[in-house]
Amino acid sequence: MQTPPYAPTPLAAELRLPTNWLDYTILAIYFVVVLGIGLAARRSVKTSLDFFLSGRSLPAWITGLAFISANLAATEILGMAANSAQYGAYTVHWYWIGAIPAMVFLGLVMMPFYYGSKVRSVPEFLLLRFDKAAHLLSSALFAFAAVLIAGVNLYALALVVEALLGWPQWVAIVVAGALVLGYITLGGLSSAIYNEVLQFFVILAALIPITVLGLKKVGGWNGLTDKLTAQHGADFTTAWGGTGIGHANPLGANWLTIVLGLGFVLSFGYWTTNFAEVQRALSAKNLSAGQRTPLIAAFPKIFIVFLVMIPGLVAAALVPNIGSKQSGLDYNDAIPYLMQELLPNGVLGIAVTGLLAAFMAGMAANVSSFNTVFTNDIWAKYVVRDREDEYYVRFGRLITVIGVCASVGTAFLASSFSNIMSYLQTLFSFFNVPMFVVFIVGMFWKRASAKSGFWGLLAGTTAAMINYFVFYKKGVISIPSDQGANFVSAIAGFVAGAVVMIAVSLFTKPKPAQELQGLVYGTRSPGMSEPPAEGDDAWYRKPALLGWGAVVLAAACYIPFSF
Repeated sequence: MQTPPYAPTPLAAELRLPTNWLDYTILAIYFVVVLGIGLAARRSVKTSLDFFLSGRSLPAWITGLAFISANLAATEILGMAANSAQYGAYTVHWYWIGAIPAMVFLGLVMMPFYYGSKVRSVPEFLLLRFDKAAHLLSSALFAFAAVLIAGVNLYALALVVEALLGWPQWVAIVVAGALVLGYITLGGLSSAIYNEVLQFFVILAALIPITVLGLKKVGGWNGLTDKLTAQHGADFTTAWGGTGIGHANPLGANWLTIVLGLGFVLSFGYWTTNFAEVQRALSAKNLSAGQRTPLIAAFPKIFIVFLVMIPGLVAAALVPNIGSKQSGLDYNDAIPYLMQELLPNGVLGIAVTGLLAAFMAGMAANVSSFNTVFTNDIWAKYVVRDREDEYYVRFGRLITVIGVCASVGTAFLASSFSNIMSYLQTLFSFFNVPMFVVFIVGMFWKRASAKSGFWGLLAGTTAAMINYFVFYKKGVISIPSDQGANFVSAIAGFVAGAVVMIAVSLFTKPKPAQELQGLVYGTRSPGMSEPPAEGDDAWYRKPALLGWGAVVLAAACYIPFSF
């Protein structure tokens, strides 16, 4: 029998923070700095390349921190803490299997193709490898998904601010949306990236006190694991306990669906084709810096899991029936609840600022990628072509306004999920996974024809949606959780897309070999052979060393959670 989804609920009404003038002063200073960065970045915007890709001029450490900060959004903080409160230590899989291998693959294998082909977006790569049909469909799907995901961040921000500070939801949405709109329209991607670097450190300053004080409250790590074992059983604090095939566990997934569904299909689909992330790497100053962008980001990603998982576990220990009507607290309340219970004024202001920074970073990443794809891949390619460069900069600013307004309109779609991470994983299985299969087949199989890209993308998206809305939601198949359903949907979308691409390719002509240079593995373009800049050939900057070092470190982190 299928477990019904939790009813849509806002953050608990009793979660109201005792904020004072000091907390609001910290928040106001942050807002001023954010807009100041946007004004400063405006001076560097002279061309459309400056506005959409920072002129491809940024160093790797800047783009690396922006890469990880763009991911540190509402989904990461509230969503992963909620995941931990609901599923326990299984959350580590979203990081060590569900992120690091894919980030390394992006840096070592895919960035040379992206950066070397000089594309401005991920969908533009599909135009070069396949045809206009695949390009237009991927552009439209990405733009739609970007608006939906930006809406998640706005909705989550509104719930948090309403519950914690007493602001009405519409006020929180308008204030946050206006700030993001202001600094992106002023300074374009450069403004978003430099703000994301600032937001990375603000977010850490918010999460570290919550984690440390939370552990102290429950008697340290040993006290926490003892409480959770007594309440939920020993598997709750292990990574692999109860994941054998045929075994029941809260996640509703076994080791095979975790490795294939999350670790391969969902993970690679998100990290390698999500332009909100890849855009940061494309803004780097050269190919070496572009490759190192996701590899540098992989190292903080390995350890950030502790700053979001531990608060969720602490909340589960302090409120044993969290997520039920009896407790009055939903899983998404884990972080706000600990802020209310543990943080003094001043530190509280930093924590609230950190949450707002996270929401704004996530929204800005999706809005900046949306305006790039809509302007370059839809408007300039199919609607208004061959205009002067200044026209597309102006249009980019206009579509940013429209994108933010559309995000406000889609914000409340997220309310159908009490665990917003489930909602995001659902979107990723619909939109990112089918795009990934098209990329991976097209990049590694020369025979994949131009027509196969469109039909593979369409088939993968359709199959993932059918599995979720028909088989899972209608109870045709029994899957005990939304997350488990997302893993299965991702696998269904991947398999359907690959099968259709192969079938279509066998009955249609492949592209000529000369048109595939630098687009298929084993071929190269001139941009992929540029010599490293001064200092980039240092041993500690070698992409292979950084990438494999991150993989080994992530694998080693599993050891304490395996028994």
